Amino acid sequence: MTRLHDVTLAAQVAQLCAGRLAPGELVGHYLDRIERHADLGAFAAVTPDDAARRVAELEEHPPRGPLWGIPLADKDLVARAGVPTRYGSRSRVHHVPTASDPLAEAMDAAGAVNVGKTSTSEFGLTGFTEPLIHAPARDPWRLSAGAGGSSGGAAVAVAAGLLPAAVGSDGGGSIRIPSATVGVVGLKPSRGRLPIGSGFDSPDGLSVTGPIARSVEDAGFLLDALVGLAPFTYATAAPGSGPFVDAARRTSAPLRVGTTTVSPWDDDEDIRLDSVHRAAFETARGWLDDAGHAVTDAEWHPRGYAALFHVLWRASAARIPLTQEDATLVEPLTAWLVEEGRRLSALHVLDGLAAARAFERRTIADFAAFDVVLTPALAQAPQPVGAYAGHSPGRTFAMQVEYAPYSSFVNVAGLPALTLPVTTDATGHPVSVQLVGRPGGEATLLSVAAHLEQRRGPLPHPPAWDD
Repeated sequence: MTRLHDVTLAAQVAQLCAGRLAPGELVGHYLDRIERHADLGAFAAVTPDDAARRVAELEEHPPRGPLWGIPLADKDLVARAGVPTRYGSRSRVHHVPTASDPLAEAMDAAGAVNVGKTSTSEFGLTGFTEPLIHAPARDPWRLSAGAGGSSGGAAVAVAAGLLPAAVGSDGGGSIRIPSATVGVVGLKPSRGRLPIGSGFDSPDGLSVTGPIARSVEDAGFLLDALVGLAPFTYATAAPGSGPFVDAARRTSAPLRVGTTTVSPWDDDEDIRLDSVHRAAFETARGWLDDAGHAVTDAEWHPRGYAALFHVLWRASAARIPLTQEDATLVEPLTAWLVEEGRRLSALHVLDGLAAARAFERRTIADFAAFDVVLTPALAQAPQPVGAYAGHSPGRTFAMQVEYAPYSSFVNVAGLPALTLPVTTDATGHPVSVQLVGRPGGEATLLSVAAHLEQRRGPLPHPPAWDD
């Protein structure tokens, strides 16, 4: 018997729209699973009463919107009126917004049923999801390990079958790092691709909204929905169709594929690609070569990246509104980043932004010979829960870079990127690679990723899937 969480997102939408599945049945199934697997730390808050009211509202109307009746959750950085939104921080423990962010309103307009808040790192600042305000997000394959971040809760929820898919945000790898950690598909769109969470919402242009899904097809389906989002109005796209889900369903013509294990952090941090992630990279490279793509090494030797990224990350933290009382409640790394960011002069920030734009131009030029560039997704195995605790802020930052040295440069360059599992390690844990595309090249990424997924074949699910 097929269980509802075995059904793909695209198939769930089709069943809902055909009347073969009721929103209440689907939402109830996932709420039961969320309650049963609270030990995974995927959720910062669960709102079953609000979900029940939303289901009753939807069931009075015919299907409207590409996500009608689908249970989803806000990342705990997205404000939703009347629902505690804590940003992963003890400084916001009592914060209940009176107005919703545009993304929350748009997801409602698309017909989704919100079931709560997925956990995130404090203010989304780190690549691990272990905030002091609540339990850490745990890798469902290995409960002693963390899930990555900052969209760690969302990735865990998808990997463990607690949600059919999720919407995350990615300012330096925050979709791709946790997705690669727990073995699901994570897609960071190009800067400017989406109407909400476009990357133009802040001066540094780093953070964009994007899908997390179990399959490449579902990632394409959700990306189509996100591209069509508009606040206050229901999208009208026909369920199951769209340029991105269609791209995920077809085989691409032979492409020019560049490959590299170079990281822009190589000159400044101790980057060591472990044998497991190198093997996954080489496996994917071989599969692409076998498929007839022109696969060659990408000659890429970036310089000066660490200095500019440190400026951007500190400057982004400086914008977090903290009172003196708040500063005593936030975590040491957050306090350090905010303080360091506020010490930056305007000239220092402007120089950092100028260096970032120059890096963007150089990277796009360096990758221009390729339709897709293959890199490792991570450099190390999932880190134990608590591995980042007790270190100086500088060391904590460096440890994150050592774990995921191939992520943040994509944000600075504004390019699309997708991570997906291609192999497993000796314990059966998924191991992922990353595909980086041209500006606006999401459809090509999805098509290439779908080929790798097909070549790989089905992967096992983590133990929680069958509980």
